[in-house]
Amino acid sequence: MSTLMVSISGIRGIVGSGLDPEVIVKYTSTYAEFVGKGKVVVGRDARITGEMVNQIVTGTLLAKGLDVIDIGICPTPTVQFTVKSLQAQGGIAISASHNPNEWNALKLLNSTGQFMSPDEHQGMKKYLDVENNFVDWSKIGKRTVYTEGLMNHINAVLSLPIIDLEKIKSKKFKVLADCVNGAGAYCIPELLRLFGCEVIEMNCEKTGIFPRLPEPLPENLVETMKAVKTHNADFALVVDPDVDRLVLITDKGEPFGEENTITLAADFVLNKTKGNVVVNLSTSRSVEDVAKKNNSEAFRSPVGEANVVQKMKEVGAVIGGEGSGGVIYPALHYGRDALVGIAFTLQYLADSDKKLSAIKDELPNYFISKKKIDLKGVSPDEIIKILVSNYSKEKINTEDGLRIDFEDHWVHFRKSNTEPIVRIITESKKQNYSEELSKKYYDEINKLMKS
Repeated sequence: MSTLMVSISGIRGIVGSGLDPEVIVKYTSTYAEFVGKGKVVVGRDARITGEMVNQIVTGTLLAKGLDVIDIGICPTPTVQFTVKSLQAQGGIAISASHNPNEWNALKLLNSTGQFMSPDEHQGMKKYLDVENNFVDWSKIGKRTVYTEGLMNHINAVLSLPIIDLEKIKSKKFKVLADCVNGAGAYCIPELLRLFGCEVIEMNCEKTGIFPRLPEPLPENLVETMKAVKTHNADFALVVDPDVDRLVLITDKGEPFGEENTITLAADFVLNKTKGNVVVNLSTSRSVEDVAKKNNSEAFRSPVGEANVVQKMKEVGAVIGGEGSGGVIYPALHYGRDALVGIAFTLQYLADSDKKLSAIKDELPNYFISKKKIDLKGVSPDEIIKILVSNYSKEKINTEDGLRIDFEDHWVHFRKSNTEPIVRIITESKKQNYSEELSKKYYDEINKLMKS
């Protein structure tokens, strides 16, 4: 059973069962045709298949006549930042994000260090079925090892004008860092120490073998939450294997809420900078509340980092992101970046002189419930079309499935790009009400399938 998934952000699959050497060569070669000539930045997360994938990717790019700048093991946002700062022609981040150990992926970036736009993706796909042409021996590309990439990224975060490094240092925060033995182990403890924090390291071994399920969801973080209390830490931060998502745990050892990462970041930036915020259609309404409080406007885009970035550029947003813990700060670079999220969290705590648990209580409080329904052969587009017509009198958005905003809740129906399901995301002010609503919408789709 092969597991190759191809999407706008690249390809991912299980190594040895879909993501095989010839597949890696094929897609890297296609990407090289799209880039044309010049330099490509290559970085990878810490997983054990990364070295093998990196060698194949690098060899293929060199054989296509492109130069490779290898920045080693680092966060995906570091690859994005380095493409932008070195003005390279592209970048490949080798990482399967929060997927388990057996997965890996190529995340393909354009010359600005961002995930490709839909148009660029279509442009690249044109080369997929073209026969592989490699350059002759005299035109082979050069590989350069560039070890400064990660430190340059850290220094850029420390020196952001919006950050008061001395003020944060004076607070001497005690922070527990859980890096799931991924790329975060190579930079997060270091970043925190440069912010003057006392660091308790958890799962910060540089083995690349995840000690638990790597997605930073509360059910996977039971031990981390306990450890906050044991060590009497000010808070804990958890990153996924490639460090583009930031999840926080309060001083009480309770989830801060992954949606609240972007809410806090938006509140922080909009308070200090005039401008708009962009989040995706599945992100909490709390972002709209903090935008209003700061006399700003919140805009929504289809789900996916490339879509959020595109919308941010259209509306000139000063901050953006996604509700899974992804913070995008364009003054640094256009990509979800846990390092900048950490800086904003520390500054917010330093400025407010409050505990993270108190900040959580002050932020708008909402509860999201997520369900998915297997359509058993019924077309998801058909189902969504019927729902659009059933709810046409309501406040609807159809850019990405169907989102309906009611006074007391919202719901977002969207089809998966990778499996025959419809996701149902609902949010209201009460957990049990959100769950009741999810069930109601689930039953409604079930009825439609039968009819």
